[in-house]
Amino acid sequence: MAGDKVALVTAGGSGMGAEAARRLAGDGFKVGILSSSGKGEALAQDLGGFGLTGSNQSNDDLKRLVDEALERWGRIDVLVNSAGHGPRAPVLEISDDQWHTGLDVYLMNVIRPTRLVTPVMQAQKWGVIINISSAWAFEPTAMFPTSAVFRAGLAAFTKIFADTYAPDNVRMNNILPGWIDSLPATEERRDSVPMQRYGTSQEIAATVAFLASDGAGYITGQNLRVDGGLTRSI
Repeated sequence: MAGDKVALVTAGGSGMGAEAARRLAGDGFKVGILSSSGKGEALAQDLGGFGLTGSNQSNDDLKRLVDEALERWGRIDVLVNSAGHGPRAPVLEISDDQWHTGLDVYLMNVIRPTRLVTPVMQAQKWGVIINISSAWAFEPTAMFPTSAVFRAGLAAFTKIFADTYAPDNVRMNNILPGWIDSLPATEERRDSVPMQRYGTSQEIAATVAFLASDGAGYITGQNLRVDGGLTRSI
């Protein structure tokens, strides 16, 4: 059990973010959820925490989330950064505005809240930031161009962050999901996976829970593939 530890989840109203919030609450974390749909407020109430309706693209909304957690509980131990969906189009047909949207959705969604929680975690000498990224961050596909480009950038950011804040016992890691059941299923996609199935949001949540635990205390700066063997490192 996590005892009195506190976890914040952004974009946590549905999908993998919501499952991560449920799992962390089940493990004993007090949970705060930010979502743009309003679903996070209802979920957080069910989990005995609090939810706010707002955007992870808004510094003001993120500050409200952090301030509320500190006012209620006085600490923040885990930040889970989930994301929505960015623009998709043939790579040279993506407009400047769409690239900037992709930057906001897939990279700044991590940087903004990380700025807010890191000083809190430094003062505690303990903290974990977990980013839900994508299996295609290192083996990009034209299917998800803005995601692949900016999540490759997220991997670089994560390594720099880990190098900088490891002495304070503040860790950051990325989870790289493949085809997960929160996405539409097709036989072609399923057949492309060595395990011949989609992963589940619960499996991603279990990975979040592990990385948030003391048992993962020596893991930082990593990109953990959770994709049924779809992509493999050298």
